[in-house]
Amino acid sequence: MAFITLRRAFCHTSVFWIPGAVVALKIHPGNHIQKVVTARLRVWFCPLQPQLFRVRFHHAYCKNFHSENGNDLPPAGEPWFPQAQDWNQPEPSLKTEDEEMPFRRLSSLASCEEVLSFLSTLDTLPAALASAALLRIWEIEKRDGEPRLPKAVLEDRVFQALCLRCERDPSCLTNAALVTALQSLVILPPVGPLSSLMPSLMAECQRRLRRGSLEVRHLCVLGESLARLQGASCETLELVICQLQRENLETFAPEDIVSVYRILQACPEEVDKHQMFLNTVNNFSVSVVPYLSPKSISHLLAALVALDQTHARPLLIKLGKHVVRYIPRFTNDELRKVLEAFLYFGHSDRFFTEALEQHVASLCLSLDPAVASSVMEYCSRKRILSKPIFDVVAENFVCQSEKFSPSQISEIIEPFGKLNYLPPNAPALFRTVEKVLLSHFHHFPPTMLLRLLHSCALVERHPANFMSRIFSPLFLQRLQGKESHLDRLSLAQLTQLFLTSVLECPFYKGPKLLPKYQVTSFLTPCCSLETPMDLHLYKSVVIGLIDLLGSRLYFASKVLTPYYYTIDVEIKLDEDGFVLPFTVDEDIHKRVALCVDGPQRFCLGSKHLLGKEAIKQRHLRLLGYQVVQVPYHELELLKSRLELVDYLQRKLFSQSPTVHW
Repeated sequence: MAFITLRRAFCHTSVFWIPGAVVALKIHPGNHIQKVVTARLRVWFCPLQPQLFRVRFHHAYCKNFHSENGNDLPPAGEPWFPQAQDWNQPEPSLKTEDEEMPFRRLSSLASCEEVLSFLSTLDTLPAALASAALLRIWEIEKRDGEPRLPKAVLEDRVFQALCLRCERDPSCLTNAALVTALQSLVILPPVGPLSSLMPSLMAECQRRLRRGSLEVRHLCVLGESLARLQGASCETLELVICQLQRENLETFAPEDIVSVYRILQACPEEVDKHQMFLNTVNNFSVSVVPYLSPKSISHLLAALVALDQTHARPLLIKLGKHVVRYIPRFTNDELRKVLEAFLYFGHSDRFFTEALEQHVASLCLSLDPAVASSVMEYCSRKRILSKPIFDVVAENFVCQSEKFSPSQISEIIEPFGKLNYLPPNAPALFRTVEKVLLSHFHHFPPTMLLRLLHSCALVERHPANFMSRIFSPLFLQRLQGKESHLDRLSLAQLTQLFLTSVLECPFYKGPKLLPKYQVTSFLTPCCSLETPMDLHLYKSVVIGLIDLLGSRLYFASKVLTPYYYTIDVEIKLDEDGFVLPFTVDEDIHKRVALCVDGPQRFCLGSKHLLGKEAIKQRHLRLLGYQVVQVPYHELELLKSRLELVDYLQRKLFSQSPTVHW
């Protein structure tokens, strides 16, 4: 009879269905049920006057409405809160579909107004849902730009009630709800109702931290929040790290391991202090890599870079293997972090390159400019000549050059010059580059512009229309900026462009580069336009030349020419074809420039010369040298000293049968 009466009462009292009410009806006497239901039907959004505030917060989706023994319900009319120890108990890791539904609905909302409107339809607000709502509001504002809440949201009664719910008695929040609410407030500006909520949540977190009542997951969320809020100088963060070190890593979830790295990343200056703990985490992390999401892998790699964990080779190798399968699932920012980490640790393999090629080819004209520039930078710095990637990027740029920023244009064009490659649409590509430069010349920083034009010259796409500008005193002054002098690399690039204008652009009649801006050698220790000689190959060639020519007197090594280039080995011939001692400076009819090209002068794993080596050999030929290339992949095939001598003889004198030595 009580069941029927109460159903009728529900029709008149509230339009909301109350989870747990039916369960309570079946257990408790009818007279007590009416009191309980009356208390449960109290609307949680009430006027905000302190004396009238009767907000009811109960985790309706995680707890039954009856007590543990089924009889100890609170008196009617009194606020119902669990005992403090109940809120500190671990929450169940599995939730029913009905319990998860509000959280899924919350994650699907796209604006703060939708979140607040959704909350206003609820009869009760569980603590976990309240903190999740704050976090969702922060995520929305972060996605839309600067994380700053609009005034309308700050003044909204639902939002104020949401903040007041968490502020009035944070001790009643579960550990998960507490750290989640704090996490959502870390980035939001502390204005309006947030200004008093933050200290309240922080104080409660510190109390529970000192009691040791926070579990691993809660410690990780709290640590990340503190790292963003106060940085490495936070004493509470140090306490979090100490407690994490005492925990058994076997109890850490994969995302908790990533959080540990992100927490330590916030204090890189104390890496040495925590290195022993880091070594343990590095070794353990190898086993959890297969369970990490693409986002977690990118965060982990970024943290390893910040912490300079170059010695964690097993972990880096495992990450490299699993990154391959996730490439299509990475966001643009995540893929950029992965590429930066691989560059930092020197990691590259064929499978990763193939996966990149497939990913870029699948995107084609929809390839994002940021992704294109990141991938091209990776290929450039690793000397990877991937024709599928280069061709797609070239086509993409020609079709939608307006989408690329000046820095992105420089980042995608420079690798073509560095790796000495012209795509099938090279004429259209460089016409587009010229068009962009003509219309946006002053939008490019001087150093970036110089690098871009120098890269074009490496592949014989000479920037003749811009040479008069870059050799002008005004541009050189902009290039120098506030420094007392130009840097060595810029001077070398200017000099090589000037030499290009003389040797390859005889039609150019504009201003010349003044001698004070010209270098004397392109081969310098730190910023060279030439690749140093491979000493191992050089010694082998020297032995063969001595056997062939009969004496060390007949060739010179590392010869600096008047044209800024350094020749590996120079041999002088007279008019009759006789080899002259290298000390002779008269009656020289021909000079032979022997280029001992080691692996570093080629694209990775190929026989394709780099751009700076190609332009060097091209210029030496134009200057009258007979250029003889001795590549490493040919020398490696020789099995004896006699074969080496025969090989050098064919290379040096096959076109000069009258040569004598």
